[in-house]
Amino acid sequence: MRSNRSFISRILSTNPALVYLKPEDRYLTEPEAKEITCGVIGVGINGQEHLRNFVFEGHASVKGFFDTADASADAAIRMFEAYTHGQQLHRYASIAELCSDPDIDAVMISTPNYTHIEVVREVVKYKKHILLEKPMATTVKDAWEIVQLAEDYPAVFQIGLQYRYKSIYREAIYEAQTRKTVGDVRTISISEQRIPFLDKVNQWNKFSAYSGGTLVEKCCHYFDLFNLFAASRPKAVYAVGSQAVNYSDFSYQGESSDIIDNAFVIIEYENGVKANFNLCMFAPMFFEELTLCGSNGRLHAQEKQDFSAKRGLTSSLSIACNDGQPARNTETFYPAVIEEIGHHGATFFEHVRFIENIKGIENDSASVEEGFWAVVVGAAAQESIATGQRIDIEAFLKNEQVPVTL
Repeated sequence: MRSNRSFISRILSTNPALVYLKPEDRYLTEPEAKEITCGVIGVGINGQEHLRNFVFEGHASVKGFFDTADASADAAIRMFEAYTHGQQLHRYASIAELCSDPDIDAVMISTPNYTHIEVVREVVKYKKHILLEKPMATTVKDAWEIVQLAEDYPAVFQIGLQYRYKSIYREAIYEAQTRKTVGDVRTISISEQRIPFLDKVNQWNKFSAYSGGTLVEKCCHYFDLFNLFAASRPKAVYAVGSQAVNYSDFSYQGESSDIIDNAFVIIEYENGVKANFNLCMFAPMFFEELTLCGSNGRLHAQEKQDFSAKRGLTSSLSIACNDGQPARNTETFYPAVIEEIGHHGATFFEHVRFIENIKGIENDSASVEEGFWAVVVGAAAQESIATGQRIDIEAFLKNEQVPVTL
């Protein structure tokens, strides 16, 4: 078996046109040795994306899953069998049965947001490696409990803040933090315009009580990026937002939707960095934009998927410096086969980091502490919208009975 297989080999090993080959006839297309066995808890749309990425990443096999929704379970079984050309998934009867299986080394948790805390409380008993989807919890108090559960945890505990692996953000992080192209980052701006939240089982994402609110559920990705670029803890948050268009006439089992679909968020950091976030969730596209301004220049990156124009994903990054260095405009992308697996390739690299963590290889995966601070910013922004007040983070944490000082 070859070590460090090329990326081309990984692609070809999953090519359905080559499934007829016997094992002895495979060299370039020989599958990677499976070193880790995983189980998935929650196999809705995100859970199924994780199933595909475990397979494509190559070092892990998936034995089975647990999900209470029969429709999700049936869809996951069909998808996995088609994607793997015949491999079967075992459906466990409970979380305990999955986690107590001695074959299972690692657990992916991709259940609805409001269930994360209860699922984590159960899974940590078995000391398996954990990859927990974002947001790690719907409240600051629950997120802090997970921080405590993860402290001194004897296995890997990674948070699924995958946007930090998108091509535009990987390049921006490299330029800003490794090459220091723009100098000391002083202001950060991120915009997202997109379509409304998609349908979920029991429509849990239409209600703040179950999702944590839009700025926790969806935007924790962006607040993680703000925290990364600022390299500091948030000091204060002020936000405005509303439910202007989406789901204003929607109800489910007698309960009316209350999630916001637009917001402006301003964040002040302890080190003086200022950040602002602009969200609109009633646009006919997916559009993200990042602007970093520093002591030596400006970096601008954007990603766009325009449904009305029927064009695929486009991503770009531009840099202009103050000291006479040449400006640059570049296109950023991953191989199409990776981008098509889900979330434009970010999920694949999230899985690569998870496997590296299990192997003891240091990397830039999202820690539990980083997941906590992303929730803090989102929850503070939701509180600011509700009260109309600027939220002092230290006072906010004290009020939430979280013993963290800045």
